[in-house]
Amino acid sequence: MAFVWLLSCFTLIGVSVGSGTPPSDPELVITPRIINGSNALPGAWPWHVSLATSTGRFKCGGSLIDRFWVITAAHCNVTISDRVVTGFFDVNVPDHFVEVLSIAQVFIHPKFDLTTVYSDIALLKLDTPARFHHSVSPVLLPSVGAHFPSGTWCKIMGWGYLHPNGTGRPVVLQQATVYLHPIATCRKFWPAFKTDSMICAGYKGVSFSRGDSGGSLVCRKRGTWILVGILSFFAKNHPTRMPFVVTRVPTFIPWIEEIMAHN
Repeated sequence: MAFVWLLSCFTLIGVSVGSGTPPSDPELVITPRIINGSNALPGAWPWHVSLATSTGRFKCGGSLIDRFWVITAAHCNVTISDRVVTGFFDVNVPDHFVEVLSIAQVFIHPKFDLTTVYSDIALLKLDTPARFHHSVSPVLLPSVGAHFPSGTWCKIMGWGYLHPNGTGRPVVLQQATVYLHPIATCRKFWPAFKTDSMICAGYKGVSFSRGDSGGSLVCRKRGTWILVGILSFFAKNHPTRMPFVVTRVPTFIPWIEEIMAHN
């Protein structure tokens, strides 16, 4: 039943959730839309989830951080009527490990601003716990204020469009390698770039696209993948020529811990 529901997701995928433009910045896109990526290996990114409407329309990506908790972008506008899909990897291969889970509560960061896309982070509490196994497990959160220097190589993943013009859907979960840019580069492209809550990244024409927003940017530290960023926005007109921006997760660890501890 879950697989049939998932197939319907791919026939309806591609809804826009709005956009905003920071002052003096190029026009950006924060609609949920990986370009120039590659096929991921089964189970490579076990924390990655898809967020979809109750009718099967994919909205965004997200990451499991606990059996009961998913982290995503606030601009994805997830509601309790939406669903969290775990363990999904290949459209053509039914997998009994795939789960479609209901959402009990949605927590949007209180300082989220859709116009400036600041504090673009949200937590979803699941109605029932996700089943962990070889292809479903949580990503490790960073410590408060953890620093990942420019030049650090990281990974992004998702089910978004494959081309800048918004065409082509992947059959298999996509991944791409990018590196973190220095603050000066980020501000060159995004003058209103907020250093305490944002990171920008990219590499040789790689960008995320519609359907990828809310997914993770992870960097390896001492052999372990750490959730460093949440895919937030990219340039509308030239997504592969400019770095994209992610929400800086280390900044929000106190808020994440407080929400999880009291709910």
